[in-house]
Amino acid sequence: MNTFGNIFRLTEFGESHGRAIGGVIDGCPAGILIDETFVQSELDRRKPGQSALTSPRKESDIVEFLSGVFEGKTTGTPIGFIIRNSDQHSSDYENVKNVFRPSHADYTYTAKYGLRDYRGGGRSSARETACRVVAGAVAKLALNQKFEDSISIDAKIIQIGKVIGTEAEMNAEILKAKQDCDTVGGIISCTIKNVPFGLGEPVFGKLQALLASAMMSINAAKGFEYGTGFEGASMRGSEQNDEFICQNGQVKTKTNRSGGIQGGISNGQDIYFRVAFKPVATLMKAQNTIDADCNSVVLTMKGRHDACVLPRAIPVVESMAAIVLFDAYLMSRSSRI
Repeated sequence: MNTFGNIFRLTEFGESHGRAIGGVIDGCPAGILIDETFVQSELDRRKPGQSALTSPRKESDIVEFLSGVFEGKTTGTPIGFIIRNSDQHSSDYENVKNVFRPSHADYTYTAKYGLRDYRGGGRSSARETACRVVAGAVAKLALNQKFEDSISIDAKIIQIGKVIGTEAEMNAEILKAKQDCDTVGGIISCTIKNVPFGLGEPVFGKLQALLASAMMSINAAKGFEYGTGFEGASMRGSEQNDEFICQNGQVKTKTNRSGGIQGGISNGQDIYFRVAFKPVATLMKAQNTIDADCNSVVLTMKGRHDACVLPRAIPVVESMAAIVLFDAYLMSRSSRI
């Protein structure tokens, strides 16, 4: 399952310490203007080594389009792209070659495949999310060129650990965890404005289900809710329901507790959701675990790692939302003649 999407589809490949990562975007209509500067700017938001908050790994993350774009426009054929890896320190992982790191995919990959690429987590590394950002940037460009009122997708951090405060206060919590040789999680919220009505399919293709699938596929994601989410479970129907009103000749809702989605289909109101991320599993302090022979070992990690995924996860959340929306738009074109 290295492919995401129904009509607008991303198939990606590569490992954290391989020669490159990359992908193929299939199902993208012809004639979309591809602003490579914009695509690169989206990648730059995600890349490591930009501040004290992130991993010091230095990757330029330069995307090279190999096919599917001619004279600045998509041709309707598969869009192939590649992002070369250049700053791997594979020797940092020699001490975990035969060890199962706590809360990592080491054991599950070994149990499933009989082997694993231990260098930086291999395929399970968040390094692969750079490919999602490329596809998400293409989807954003397509959405903005299709709809007169540009669809805006805005994700932001609203909580780090137990801290709900200013950006400076939340950043300080990340730095504190890093100084303690520990890690911290948090919550990202995302609001999507100017969404047209009618996106999403009934029953098994509900828009919230597609968004949930997209968000829960991101590394370290542990929870998803949209609209009032779990808080709505404590409300009565009279508190939860969104009353319809007519405003300037258009159907609106008086409130938006549904989060812009009803019956699995967008209703034209803002879509908003939240994604919870766990603390990074790689700690710079000693942890108890076992090796492949079931011997108890004390593991102390080496290398360059994020103390918190959230600062770099923001563009990934936005990208996955854009992919879902553009795919849902293409699917909706088959709903009526």
